[in-house]
Amino acid sequence: MDYQALYQQKLTTPDQAVKVVKSGDWVDYGWCTNHPVALDRALAARKDELTGVKVRGGVTMWMPEIAKAEDAGDHFTWNSWHCSGVDRKIIGKGMGFFAPMRYSELPRFYRENVTVDVAMIQVTPMDSHGNFSYALAASHLADMLDKAKVIIVEVNQNLPWVYGLTGCEINIADVDYVVEGDNPAVAQLGGGGEPTDVDRAVAKLIVEQIPNGACLQLGIGGMPNTVGSMIAQSDLKDLGVHTEMYVDGFVDMALAGKLTGRNKALDKGRQVYAFAAGTQKLYDYVDRNPAVMAAPVDYTNDVRVLAQLDNFISINNAIDMDLFGQVNAESAGLKHISGTGGQLDFVMGAYLSKGGKSFICMSSTVTGKDGSVKSRIVPTLTPGSIATDPRSCVQYIVTEHGMINLKGLSTWERAEAIISIADPQFREQLIQDAQKMGIWRRSNK
Repeated sequence: MDYQALYQQKLTTPDQAVKVVKSGDWVDYGWCTNHPVALDRALAARKDELTGVKVRGGVTMWMPEIAKAEDAGDHFTWNSWHCSGVDRKIIGKGMGFFAPMRYSELPRFYRENVTVDVAMIQVTPMDSHGNFSYALAASHLADMLDKAKVIIVEVNQNLPWVYGLTGCEINIADVDYVVEGDNPAVAQLGGGGEPTDVDRAVAKLIVEQIPNGACLQLGIGGMPNTVGSMIAQSDLKDLGVHTEMYVDGFVDMALAGKLTGRNKALDKGRQVYAFAAGTQKLYDYVDRNPAVMAAPVDYTNDVRVLAQLDNFISINNAIDMDLFGQVNAESAGLKHISGTGGQLDFVMGAYLSKGGKSFICMSSTVTGKDGSVKSRIVPTLTPGSIATDPRSCVQYIVTEHGMINLKGLSTWERAEAIISIADPQFREQLIQDAQKMGIWRRSNK
């Protein structure tokens, strides 16, 4: 097959390509760094011709052009699989909504539950075999594109080519239109600044629990990043990676020689992940690097896969938790923050692993905009808050005041353990709350 001839045959302009979108269509932008740029701008230019266009995306790194107009919501509805700060702003405009999911199920959603009229994503330049790489996000893109009635790819020469499993590339034969975009720099995600004393205290407690040869998953945020930095400076060795999101902390560990993956029962020697976002350091590291391997999220997050990886260590953040052990990692009351993502997948998968441990970490307090200090450990979750991890699944909880393991504990034992890692200034009130809720033994105090 003459791939270059086929490429030229399908090459068009963004303005021409987006003419396939009709009012009422479901349009998919893909995931994170794969969201289109030139195509998004061209679609936004058609705003006044369209109504009821429903667009999907997730972990949005920049404000889409279709969401910028004052009356954008009259023409487009944004649907996010997982919210970033940008997604929250779109929802705040009244034109966006969140779609709940366990991230591991997303490919199946596309196979069985959703419609895709038009898919438009950024990809790498085509190789000599006619393939485009999904670059930093394997995620669910293969199943999303399989479901799409029309596929438009926007080539970006700055995207890194990432090696991976089936489901990481698309061939020119399966593409309807090719657009050569503006080649914008890949959007970067910062590491959240210098770690705080609380971050360091929590990270230290977790790192002490990690054995040589462990396999790691890190969530996004300051504390998991601090754990990564601390591991890079530790004496730990022969660690592996199997994670949903690949972040800069893994690069630090790799460059420090900590990641060999030689003890992994699956994908020995490879750092496996569903999608990546970070700084240019990360993008340079993963580009055509055989040490890393992208994979669809129904592989990376499958608890049956995780259970086969001995000493699997999962480290994630939380917003708050209650005295029953329910963990909220996605909303502040009715205000949506992020999503379930893969947290519950990894909480369950780590516990099923031989020697595995799941850690949920958070600071014991949060300071509001008015300067008031509030406990992240509360009697019951605030009305409207989401129980990301049910009490039956939670294992280790860590704050700067200590670490507890909730497995096997009754309600009163849980309350006692949880209160023990709350900020001291709130413990007496939490005891009183636990007494009123009938989950406190007077002899404990």
